[in-house]
Amino acid sequence: MPKLKYAVKLSDSEKELLFKLTKTGKSKAKEILHANILLATDDNRKPKLTIGEVAEKCNTTQTTVQNIRKKYAEGGFEVALYRKKRETAPVEAKITGEVEACVIATACSEPPKGYSQWSLRLLADRVVELEYIDSISYVSVGTILKKHNLSLT
Repeated sequence: MPKLKYAVKLSDSEKELLFKLTKTGKSKAKEILHANILLATDDNRKPKLTIGEVAEKCNTTQTTVQNIRKKYAEGGFEVALYRKKRETAPVEAKITGEVEACVIATACSEPPKGYSQWSLRLLADRVVELEYIDSISYVSVGTILKKHNLSLT
């Protein structure tokens, strides 16, 4: 058997946590998969399994097994078991608190001449016209008003 590049030596408390995680079934599927891989690749385990055997046993690829072993060796138990949280949103929010405040202020103002009250579409058009935001849907305007318990009636 070739020498493994990344060592996985689980402590008793880590093994106990992994067994509990896999047996309850209340965790995310990826966490359960990672737990099973860590348990199967533990260097203290007798008999030792090859990467291919672990991949087959866990119904995954050898690359995934290697990646989990690498994460454990380089980052530790938590890094190997759980996914990294995203630091920033994939798309920056278009509607900020400042825009929300402008929408609410406009909704509280007098409607344009010829209208008895604001409609969501009219309000969306007015906010764009005043250049508070480059574009906004009337649905988003309705969501903003609902979020702040406001209505146009």
